Amino acid sequence: MARKVTICSLQWGDVPLKKLCETIGEIGYDGIELGVVPNHFDVEKAAKSKSYCDDVRGTLAEHGLGCWAISAHLQGQLVCDVLDERHAGFAPKALRKDPKAMRAWAVKMMKFSAKAARNLGVGVVNGFTGSPIWHMLYSFPPVTREMVAEGYRAVAKAWKPILDVFKDEGVKFALEVHPTEIAFDIASAQRTLEALDGHPAFGFNYDPSHLGYQGVDYVKFIRMFGDRIFHVHVKDAWWGHGDGTVGVFGGHVDFGDPRRYWDFRSPGRGDVNFEEIIVALNDVGYSGPLSVEWEDSRMDRLHGARESLDFVRRLDFSPSAAAFDSTFGK
Repeated sequence: MARKVTICSLQWGDVPLKKLCETIGEIGYDGIELGVVPNHFDVEKAAKSKSYCDDVRGTLAEHGLGCWAISAHLQGQLVCDVLDERHAGFAPKALRKDPKAMRAWAVKMMKFSAKAARNLGVGVVNGFTGSPIWHMLYSFPPVTREMVAEGYRAVAKAWKPILDVFKDEGVKFALEVHPTEIAFDIASAQRTLEALDGHPAFGFNYDPSHLGYQGVDYVKFIRMFGDRIFHVHVKDAWWGHGDGTVGVFGGHVDFGDPRRYWDFRSPGRGDVNFEEIIVALNDVGYSGPLSVEWEDSRMDRLHGARESLDFVRRLDFSPSAAAFDSTFGK
């Protein structure tokens, strides 16, 4: 059986859940990856009320939809980032001038997300971790090895108690490996696992669009971390197509600017080789959903949702249960 195809609701945060379910159900998706945003999933209420979760499930079911993961990206970002005015919209208004209070709130929300997932009957929470050392990436002014090591220790100190709650609730946390996070490529993902002492509740939300334009082997990532891939995003990107005025760091130009070296694309319209990804996912035994995280600045999102579903349905296939030549000579 092919995998379930879902769509992440974070890019539809302006649409009320009932309306979104109606739209996504009509298009033909199997489910929605619910974003922890006011319009879609109140994670604190869900952590405290099974009946609230039953109502959410009921709303999905009315339109033939299920849910296999929730996404708490914005809350997770506050846990370990160096907070400034960019983060203000991620926390309640009353806390936005108090970074310490914002961080404490985020830790509480992430713990709630594990309980909420359990109440909803979902086994995975996708999200970000933030990073206290992302601003040291280029190593100038000079960055010492100890400064980087301390960053990983700080993330481990902050996240281990959160991950312990996940373990207790029987839920996995899947970090979306992504620039600005503590893990943004293969080497940093491995180092994060080591810093967390291989915590059993910690793994990855695999998204090739954040790896390819960096020059990271996104198929190798699957083969290296197969047992830690808890969820998969289908999002495309292209790279190397700009006019030579903007490099991989983005040049402080907006997404959609034709000068960009890389940009996100609707699935199937970029440079990611999804055929090889499906083969690798089959090889490592991933059977979870393929969730479209649609981000294409040049395309209407409703059109994008429709064509993305068609693309993933054509793309996906089940692994063989036997060698192709197993019947020879019989």
